[in-house]
Amino acid sequence: MLDVSCIIINYNTSNYTLDAVKSILKKHDETLKYEIIVVDNASEMKDYSLLKDNLTALKQENIKLIRSKINLGFGGGNMLGVLHSSPTIYYAFINNDTVQINKNCLTVLKEFMDAQSNAGICSPQMVDENLNFRVTIDHFSSIQREILRRPLLEALFPKTYLNRKIEYDRPTRVHYVQGSFLFIKASDFKAAGGFDTNLFLFYEESDISRRFLKQLNKQTYLIPQLKYIHYKSASIQKNIQIKIEQKISLLYYIEKHFGWWHKIILNIYFIIRYF
Repeated sequence: MLDVSCIIINYNTSNYTLDAVKSILKKHDETLKYEIIVVDNASEMKDYSLLKDNLTALKQENIKLIRSKINLGFGGGNMLGVLHSSPTIYYAFINNDTVQINKNCLTVLKEFMDAQSNAGICSPQMVDENLNFRVTIDHFSSIQREILRRPLLEALFPKTYLNRKIEYDRPTRVHYVQGSFLFIKASDFKAAGGFDTNLFLFYEESDISRRFLKQLNKQTYLIPQLKYIHYKSASIQKNIQIKIEQKISLLYYIEKHFGWWHKIILNIYFIIRYF
């Protein structure tokens, strides 16, 4: 059985994907038994061919390339990767626009999870390309978070809503971490049902962390002594369609976890806010 199965999604950004794969290979030694599964989410053929040729050139037996005929989104793409993974103890869902910094980062994450029985998900601290701090943790989505906003909740209830914008110096229990790097215990992932593929984009990490907590009583941790570079949504172009997709996902998430009445209230709030 493998220690870790790393799953990376590519969507028309093969150069980023190749850098992400190479950084994993470079930073990890043979003490860790791992594989890298790259899922191409129906990229243009030119980008896919470039990705395939360059991955083949690496001549690494522990790399698999899977191509989907349709864009399955974040959750669906990662679930396709899971279907093609070897038996493993942990999954590492890693964005393609990331670069590893620490030596044997996955090994350290594994050691933390092995020792922490109540941990189901963890992540290193995210930084930008200049190694500057980048917000990695967030609060579970809810009506109060949307209406009252994060800063007010952090000021009123600091123990429940941790300050997202400070640097922590020890492993810290949080609501959830950004989906750009999710290190997850495979048995818990399967027990919780994996990613909800109804969420095409956005809120997948909040949803699965909440389900881990509700269904399995498993916590999510930030491991700040480890860091990784994230170039931030290189494959997503910010536009009105993306913003609409984000709100659709949020409304689905709210109804799923709080009921249809909460969804209606939030929908009315959005109509007033964006009128």
